[in-house]
Amino acid sequence: MSETKSKTSMGLEPNLAGLLCYVLGWVTGIIFFILEKEDKFVRFHAMQSIVTFGIITVASIIFSFIPIIGAIIGWLLSILALILWIVLMVKAYQGQKYKLPWVGDFADKQVK
Repeated sequence: MSETKSKTSMGLEPNLAGLLCYVLGWVTGIIFFILEKEDKFVRFHAMQSIVTFGIITVASIIFSFIPIIGAIIGWLLSILALILWIVLMVKAYQGQKYKLPWVGDFADKQVK
């Protein structure tokens, strides 16, 4: 379950706010990281969203400049991003602090 059972400082349930951190990828991650000052569960998911989807966005842009192989890798990144997006939203809504390898540890350190 989430670390807090009451509403966040923004008046949302932590699990709903955690889900919303992922809705528009790194964009909503930044919004929630800036607006939510108290709930560590929400701040964790916001930071994980920023880093995860930020890396995917930058990698996609870089690979878009490489002919053929870049298109294939970009397509695979899109599939990975879709799967991660769904899994992370579901886990956050279930109240789980689901940590991705490396990124989850980084997000955890930034929140503490």
